Amino acid sequence: MRGDTEARERSGGPEPAVVPVRRFVAVPQTRTSGGAEHGLGRFVRFLGRNLLREFRVVIVQPARTLVRRGLSGVALAIFASVAVLTLHAVDQSPTGAALIRLTSHVRGDIPLPLVLLRTPLSLFVPARDMAALPGIPVLFLGVALAQLVLGRTRTVLVAYAVSLAGTLSARVMIELGPRWWGLPPDAAQVIDTGASAAVVGLFAHVATVKRAPVLFFFAVTPTVLRSLHKPNLAGREHLVAITVAVLLGLLATRRDPALREAERPA
Repeated sequence: MRGDTEARERSGGPEPAVVPVRRFVAVPQTRTSGGAEHGLGRFVRFLGRNLLREFRVVIVQPARTLVRRGLSGVALAIFASVAVLTLHAVDQSPTGAALIRLTSHVRGDIPLPLVLLRTPLSLFVPARDMAALPGIPVLFLGVALAQLVLGRTRTVLVAYAVSLAGTLSARVMIELGPRWWGLPPDAAQVIDTGASAAVVGLFAHVATVKRAPVLFFFAVTPTVLRSLHKPNLAGREHLVAITVAVLLGLLATRRDPALREAERPA
């Protein structure tokens, strides 16, 4: 035995120690839905905060202004509604129809200076293809909300600006002819009256200024879809009016960021 040990020492030293081999077994891990649930919770809280903010700036604050100012806070809406009903009644008689045609009808083949003179009154003449009475609630709501949120002066300026932009753009489209985004020559004979472009423009402007996507979705998006589906003169003017209203809203909030939250005088 001693000889064997000495022989091993002379040849290479002691025997190496036996190292146990560890085997690692992969244990399948189950994914937890904590991250997804956390993300969903954050989205729900974000949506809730924005809906609450939009409810406050689009409904609560205008309602407070209406309570404080009374009917004077919606004087423009009352005036516009009464003017539409009055001109609609006048238009029912031959004499009244001739008077309205000479003072408020706007077409693409009328000289531009005459169009500029007739445009303010043309806003209160119901369009030929639309009934007057069903549009009164929408007209009243759009103008009333705009006056309560934006104030009387800004409401008038925005309504006139978007309507005039739509009228002038229609003349350009007629000049382009029946090509892409143009209109056929017979569109110059279409009577262009009504407050629909002004109303949808006011909704779009208020939604842009107040960062109110829900208001924009329900009040503006249907008009956009109808205009794209039926690309006639009125539809094109509505798209232009909405675009101009949004641009004016972005410009207004850039100059006065407090306009997004602050209550405006009626």
